Amino acid sequence: MFLKNCWYVAAWSNDIGRELTAETFLGENIVLYRQKDGTPVALENACPHRKLPLSDGNLKGDTIECGYHGLTFDCAGKCIDSPTQRGMTPRRAVVRSYPIIDRYRLLWIWMGDAALADPDKIFPIENFDDPSWGKTDGGAMDIDCHYLWVCDNLLDPSHVAWVHVTSFAGAGTDDEELDIKKTDRGVIVSRWIQNKPPSPYYAELVQFKGDCDRLQHYEMCLPAIGLNKSIYTPVGTGGYDKPYVDTTFINISYNFMTPIDEDRTRYFWFQHRNSEPDNKEVSEFMNRGARMAFQEDKDVLEKVHLGMKHMTTPNIDLGLDAGAKQFRRFLDRKIKDEAVKLEAGE
Repeated sequence: MFLKNCWYVAAWSNDIGRELTAETFLGENIVLYRQKDGTPVALENACPHRKLPLSDGNLKGDTIECGYHGLTFDCAGKCIDSPTQRGMTPRRAVVRSYPIIDRYRLLWIWMGDAALADPDKIFPIENFDDPSWGKTDGGAMDIDCHYLWVCDNLLDPSHVAWVHVTSFAGAGTDDEELDIKKTDRGVIVSRWIQNKPPSPYYAELVQFKGDCDRLQHYEMCLPAIGLNKSIYTPVGTGGYDKPYVDTTFINISYNFMTPIDEDRTRYFWFQHRNSEPDNKEVSEFMNRGARMAFQEDKDVLEKVHLGMKHMTTPNIDLGLDAGAKQFRRFLDRKIKDEAVKLEAGE
């Protein structure tokens, strides 16, 4: 169901501190906290004695004391104290430890084999440290649907014409032909819309007057990371092989879907633009617009999830679903390959 040997976003870095925070990712219960020096820790959230959540216990220094009988675990999940039977700590008194790393203002957790957890495999965010690029604060939202419905939605440039009428919609978003491309990390669905007015949301952001050429670039990467790139450039200057001009506006929306379980998704996002890096008003405007649009998606996707889970008649696919279907097949192959290697002991 889930790809395990990869990095998922667990939280915004500044949301995890010196308190025990209970979370569920990929159906696994986990407790998060930071050591005194700020290093993040992720452990199985269940004492091996009677499975009381460790998050119900106490943080003592850098260790967790279970709130039932005091079994105490270090940052690697090893039991270092058993007050009721000191000197006779059961060898099986261990909890799983998950690799977890701070990067790009986010906490990334590795849900698979810890020996394979390579930090270089964290999804790269280009220009993150470029001071000429502006960032929004971003956000997080729980959506009561399977994570792949969110992925499908982020590979569908056409839905904006009906779901996001006052924000991302615009001429050409309903019927312009889509280009689909496979990559080594996923699928890209894109199209250039030529000589049309900008969408309502971006009309406030572009630095030129009149109509535009507009790129909708919807990319989904393993395990469930959406990179949506919007490019607005003066008429006649847009196209797949054309260079950017001085007034070309680029916004990249980074979307990180972390499955909570098969019915719930934690959705993290932020936006990255090639202009006005210090303009807080622009950042706040973009963040408000994104949150409003994602709430619109949430309202639709939760009903899609229920409708598809409890369907009484068969559903159909449309041509616009081609990119999403390709990504699902790609992901499914990776999940099956992972299962085969696990069974073979690799």
